[in-house]
Amino acid sequence: MEINGESATVEAVHRAATWNYGHYTSMQVRDGAVAGLSLHLRRLSESSAVLFPAAAPPSGDRVRTLVDHALGDLDDATVQVTVLPDPASRAGTDIMVSVSEPVEDAARPPLRVRTVQYERELPELKHLATLGLAYHRLRAREAGFDDALLTAPDGSLREGSAWNIAFWDGAEVVWPEGPLLAGITMQVLRLGLRRLGVPDTTRRVTRDSLDRMTGAAATNSHCPAQPIAAIDEMFLPEDQGLTDLLRRAWQQADWEPIAPTGQGAARHPYRSRRKP
Repeated sequence: MEINGESATVEAVHRAATWNYGHYTSMQVRDGAVAGLSLHLRRLSESSAVLFPAAAPPSGDRVRTLVDHALGDLDDATVQVTVLPDPASRAGTDIMVSVSEPVEDAARPPLRVRTVQYERELPELKHLATLGLAYHRLRAREAGFDDALLTAPDGSLREGSAWNIAFWDGAEVVWPEGPLLAGITMQVLRLGLRRLGVPDTTRRVTRDSLDRMTGAAATNSHCPAQPIAAIDEMFLPEDQGLTDLLRRAWQQADWEPIAPTGQGAARHPYRSRRKP
């Protein structure tokens, strides 16, 4: 863990753990590259403009430099970049980079999820206020489900505790509309679907419309497509079509080197534009 390119002190880690204000993005690094890296960098910049309007948003080159430094000689890892308030300045921010073991993208068993009416504060942002998410996820597990699926007051489905949900209606991929986090994996998948010529759309989805869906899947930075077997007591058709389609879309992703411009090719000459 580093903050602004230096090893994090105990005081800095304590501040990061106890100040519930900031935003972050999580990514899987493979061969020193990230799928949709430019989307992660844009998220950090746009979220900073909302949470830290008096501070200059972190530049893409600075974030890439800090991540590259924190990785050291590692080519594969899980990386989280968090933007925090700088205690020494009213108009500044710190950038914390955490590096951990990579998460293998292996096939995962279907999920059973429970709906719960809950909307995160500033739902369009990936921020540190996660108490509500953890609470509802734990309560869902205690009730025998795998996770929680958040719904709006009007009953429309929105997003999972830490993932987006995609549906297949037999003709196109459907993403729920409404205030929610547009996950980076979701954005990469939508670009991939377009490259494959597969239509996708965003529209209102409710429990009453689930009988018109032939499949559902969860997507996040740890797994581009995990099938969803049931929502509450409603079981969805056991169709691997959507999961397979999303994985094909993921294979269309552009993998961008983390190393700042001009350094990536020299450090990792074997990197390819796309990974199989």
